[in-house]
Amino acid sequence: MALFDKLRAELIDIVEWVDDSQHTLVWRFPRYRNQIKWGAQLIVRPGQSAVFVHQGKIADVFEPGHYSLETKNLPILSTLMGWMHGFDSPFKAEVYFVSTRQLTDLKWGTSNPVPLRDPDFGSVRVRAFGTYTLKAIDPGRLLSELVGTDGVYEAEEVSALLRSIISMTFADVVASSGISVLDLAQNYGELSESLRAAVVDRIDDEYGLEIPQLYIVNVSVPAEVERALDARASMTAIGDMGAFQAYQLGNAMPEAAANPAGGLAGAGVGLGMGLAMTNSMGGLMGGMGGQQGGQGGPSGGSPTPGGGGPGAGPPPVPTVPWHIAEAGQSVGPFTPPQMAQAIASARISRDTLVWCPGMSEWMAASEVEGLAGYFAPSPPPVPGS
Repeated sequence: MALFDKLRAELIDIVEWVDDSQHTLVWRFPRYRNQIKWGAQLIVRPGQSAVFVHQGKIADVFEPGHYSLETKNLPILSTLMGWMHGFDSPFKAEVYFVSTRQLTDLKWGTSNPVPLRDPDFGSVRVRAFGTYTLKAIDPGRLLSELVGTDGVYEAEEVSALLRSIISMTFADVVASSGISVLDLAQNYGELSESLRAAVVDRIDDEYGLEIPQLYIVNVSVPAEVERALDARASMTAIGDMGAFQAYQLGNAMPEAAANPAGGLAGAGVGLGMGLAMTNSMGGLMGGMGGQQGGQGGPSGGSPTPGGGGPGAGPPPVPTVPWHIAEAGQSVGPFTPPQMAQAIASARISRDTLVWCPGMSEWMAASEVEGLAGYFAPSPPPVPGS
């Protein structure tokens, strides 16, 4: 009697899986050579399926519910094991639980740049990455094609295969869409759905898996293509050259405020040179147009007003006017060469107060960056004096 009780205690009477993981796809019930008691209770929780396997053959599959393991609930297994009606002995079988809920936060990405033929830039290499979710829809096919006899099968074990399939399919989908690299970002939604559908077509029948959601998070291009895009955007933004020069002058103003003398003078000279170059180019183009017009008609020889006829030079470079304080009065304005000559003749000393537009107050000449270089350095005190 004691032996019978011991054997009864070793029989399995409850078969269930309490899943506390996030990415476990398949889990095998640990039977440890013990037999399953006839009439044992099978508990399949929501988001699970239970698959009975006998000698490597898929038998009965159970959806979520509470079952009593008897002949009527195990028709395929009963046939495989040759059970007769009224059979009530313990039996051996492998029980696999398959997670049928969505496994989330899975990531994909192209390990190497994918070559694409772009309508604007020709052949372009791009990288892409994103996220997807995974779900088992055919537990039997999943077991036979991927899991085999593994006791625990994680989603990570199939993710490498899926990443390869997604990357390969991504190149086909983007190429067939005809969308330029410039417009990929605003079409992520449409491309993501097309990519998901194409990937599902490749894996659902073969592996019993589905990808309910797949998203393209980013598509990046090589650095040289980014520079080309930036250059194109810059040319589009510049548009009017006059507006661009005004923009440059506006950017130079903060520097001039921080460096009242040298900064503003430099900004003025730089702007003058820019304007001079622009007018010089305009005069050159006008002269060329005049010559061409002279060859083609009687009006070609007369210069156009403001257009700069042949031989017209650039306008003078604007200079910064300087003022000095003498006997309590403001004297000036003086040009930079005149200021240099006055310093050389000692009319302007180190302590002479000077001012130019952009300075908030009068300053000693030796303290102004634009003039300090004209003064010879003072020798240090003689030792022992």
